[in-house]
Amino acid sequence: MQLTSFTDFGLRALIYLASLPAGQMTNITQVTDTYGVSRNHMVKIINQLSRLGYVAAVRGKNGGIRLGKPASEIIVGHVVRQMEPLQLVNCDVCAITPACRLRQALNAATEQFLRELDNYTLADLVKDNHPLYKILLPEPGIPTLTGY
Repeated sequence: MQLTSFTDFGLRALIYLASLPAGQMTNITQVTDTYGVSRNHMVKIINQLSRLGYVAAVRGKNGGIRLGKPASEIIVGHVVRQMEPLQLVNCDVCAITPACRLRQALNAATEQFLRELDNYTLADLVKDNHPLYKILLPEPGIPTLTGY
């Protein structure tokens, strides 16, 4: 299964936000610069994550973005379910639909995939991941993570 770039970069944005030191906000430009994705695309992703409650956006001079809830409460499988169009095949236009078992097999595989992702929180992906911090936050010192 391959995730859309929308979901992929959504998860990456959440990883970035979860890696920030406690209380620190960032902005979309910093996230887009880190991952080399277009600002327009990331704005749409952050807006969707904000609507879902995973990102808090604060307007104004001292505004920015941060996680909308603790990383330990953000389950990766839930994020994927909410962001990803999970229909793998379009059976509406297929001649063998009445007799085909492919959709059933693909649905079962998708459910297993999502159940596995349900075993991971955002905190699991970033907690004590010092190589990740060095890549995402190349400043001196090891940050204290948000949301724990």
